[in-house]
Amino acid sequence: MERIEIGFIGIAILLGLIGIRVPIGAAMGSTAFVGIWAMMGWKPAVGIVKAVPFNLIGDWNLSAIPMFLLMGFIAVEAGLTKGLFGAARVLLAWLPGGLASSTVVASALFASASGSSVATSAAFSRIAIPEMLQAGYNKGLATGSVAAAGTLGALIPPSVLMIVFGLLLNTPINSLFIAGIIPGLLTAAVFIGLITVRAVLDPQLAPRVRVTVSREEKLRLIADAWPLPVLIICVMGGIFAGIVTATEAGAAGAFFAFALALVRRRVTFSLIRKSLIETAAATAEIFVVMLGAALFARFVGLATIPNWIIGAFDGFETWQVLMFICILFIVLGAFLETISIMLLCLPVLGPLLVAHDVNLIWFGIIVVKLLEIGLVTPPMGMNVFVIKSAMGNEIRLSEIFKGASWFVVSDLVTLAILLMFPIITLWLPGLMQS
Repeated sequence: MERIEIGFIGIAILLGLIGIRVPIGAAMGSTAFVGIWAMMGWKPAVGIVKAVPFNLIGDWNLSAIPMFLLMGFIAVEAGLTKGLFGAARVLLAWLPGGLASSTVVASALFASASGSSVATSAAFSRIAIPEMLQAGYNKGLATGSVAAAGTLGALIPPSVLMIVFGLLLNTPINSLFIAGIIPGLLTAAVFIGLITVRAVLDPQLAPRVRVTVSREEKLRLIADAWPLPVLIICVMGGIFAGIVTATEAGAAGAFFAFALALVRRRVTFSLIRKSLIETAAATAEIFVVMLGAALFARFVGLATIPNWIIGAFDGFETWQVLMFICILFIVLGAFLETISIMLLCLPVLGPLLVAHDVNLIWFGIIVVKLLEIGLVTPPMGMNVFVIKSAMGNEIRLSEIFKGASWFVVSDLVTLAILLMFPIITLWLPGLMQS
């Protein structure tokens, strides 16, 4: 049997294993081992299984993942995210649909620290949605804004997805972080614009809410909200100025989060213990999937599948290749978890992108954008189901998907802008390198 045939059989088996809910790291690793064994024999397969994990885990750049996770867990456990919604609510009260727009701003900041779109949706399901419903907001708008806003965390750095992309396709993580800033802010602005226009055209969707607070209350809200924006600005400022690398920025971020928690007198033994355990568990989960993906990437390479794909797209224009990839990622995003999709697809698609001379920094931001859209699209939009779980029978699942669909459309508009005007993504990284 030819290697290419073994490769495609392996991909079919992998998809079958994923379909029956085998953990994706185990599915990729076991498929790769058996596939390499079939192509090269037992001893080469065992040798590759020994060498690949060692080389992967020995990569110093991987230490950025647990460090940024630790920063996020400390920030959340120490209450550095507390007050974000309250402060945003006061600042944006003058806007039509101000409560929903406040949710977008607060969710973006929360998600950039927590690193989890799902965790953000869960948190704001309890913080923002009840307040919007009490104010008479349309249920679809209230829930849809929370589902969509949670996705901003992957675009607004620091982002674990960007770290994984950088490691898989050997792309500078510093540049990816900086490149994500403007697209993330653009996405938030488009969300707020959508909310505002809909609220103006149909005031019943989002009744005006008067927010009157005293000077003392404003100061208290600012005091609650300031630590997290300052933390993110310090981390990203250090990267942009070239003071720290992405790996060093993760450690610096964890240190500053701990220091801010000390300043606010929130540090306890329980906080440290819980943050470290959650960081270890999340890191182990990511690393297991990455190990499986690294083995599968080696199997795919040995099976010459990347060469076959390059040949299959021979004669296609670059924009046609990009459209194919966009559709692929959006479809997969509706069914699979974001990191798993990257680990499954990028080792195969990477050579195709290089062959078409695609800028990988720009493409990395496009990939993150595509994956986050999948979190709110049916049938398996994870953020939507998290909100449904939090709200119980109060809101139907169809109402949440309907509300989120407006934001999916606006996301597709933003995606089109980023595809047509790469300078939006590449301008800041260009300044950093000049």
